[in-house]
Amino acid sequence: MTATESLVESRYAWARLCAALALMTIGGSGMYAISVVLPRVQEEFGVSRSDASLPYTFTMLGFGLGGILMGRLSDRHGVIVPVIVGAFGLCAGFVAAGTASSLWQFNLAQGLLIGLLGSSATFAPLVADISLWFTRRRGIAVAICISGNYLAGASWPPVIQHFIETAGWRQTYIGIGVFCLAAMLPLSLMLRRRPPAAEMPAPGAAPVAAGSEITLGLSPGALQSLLCIAGVACCVAMSMPQVHIVAYCGDLGYGPARGAEMLSLLLACGIVSRLASGWISDHIGGLRTLLLGSTLQMVALFLFLPFTGLASLYLVSALFGLFQGGIVPAYALIVREHFTPREAGARVGTVLMATLFGMALGGWLSGVIFDLTGSYRAAFLNGIAWNLVNIAIVVALLYRLRTRAAAPG
Repeated sequence: MTATESLVESRYAWARLCAALALMTIGGSGMYAISVVLPRVQEEFGVSRSDASLPYTFTMLGFGLGGILMGRLSDRHGVIVPVIVGAFGLCAGFVAAGTASSLWQFNLAQGLLIGLLGSSATFAPLVADISLWFTRRRGIAVAICISGNYLAGASWPPVIQHFIETAGWRQTYIGIGVFCLAAMLPLSLMLRRRPPAAEMPAPGAAPVAAGSEITLGLSPGALQSLLCIAGVACCVAMSMPQVHIVAYCGDLGYGPARGAEMLSLLLACGIVSRLASGWISDHIGGLRTLLLGSTLQMVALFLFLPFTGLASLYLVSALFGLFQGGIVPAYALIVREHFTPREAGARVGTVLMATLFGMALGGWLSGVIFDLTGSYRAAFLNGIAWNLVNIAIVVALLYRLRTRAAAPG
């Protein structure tokens, strides 16, 4: 056993996890700042609401594509390299956006610097890296790490709103950029060590040797394609409440403030769900955890249809958060269980990119369906249909896993 391998599941591994959690929480500022500043940007540049929403779209597209780029960079040079790139990308992006004189300059800063080179470096590469430092507790470790994304959503908006009201949105953006660089560079020093090269398989996994060409009876490309389709499908369903719950409450006459409270409750319960699902996945594996979370998510989507009272919507929102929070981390675990470790960054980045595209597609598609029908009922049914696609893929993969496990020899 090498000195690096002896650090797996060690105090250093847990300290590395804490650093990764902090980095993901800080890097998540790039995802949530634009939502808070959107009204000010619309007013500043004198554009329509749809035009003012474009920076968010560019940020998410850059975030998704950057996950693959940063994942490959991590596989080749270690995770510290993309994290340092991300620190400078976020700093440059927030400063450039804060000094932009036109909307197109603001869009470029959000999409290229904040999304592609900034926030993406603190998501997929960190998840993939942490999965290499744990074996028996890999599920809970990945869940803790990826909870940084939800922690960012819970902590950054009120902080940003406070400084916008006291200092203005431009000064706030510049301040965030300086803070990201000053905080992320010291934290990145915790990630200097390269991960161990060899590991024991996780619970519920099919052992995969370096250079293996077949897993679950599928080529790596076919398996990854199925996981990407499953990721898009489950996140189209997931996006319906997350993106539209505020508008939905407004349509029901409860006002957007109640919807915002439900969204906060949903995300808070999502953190609990991610931690619980991490513990579960350590015992039953990533595929079974994904099936459990996806099935429960579909149940929660069904509950939105008959229950439209204020109290019941709070309850269903909480249940939705508790049911869906562990879905996205399960994909990272599945990749680690069925692909060689040397491809972890790129593989995890690609699959998580698909989940982000699913969120973007689902948010837009639900709005289109609402415009066509005048109601969110059809949008909820659309989400349920996509959820069924996800379940079908996961059941098929579990069947293959079970068949290969039962095969003689």
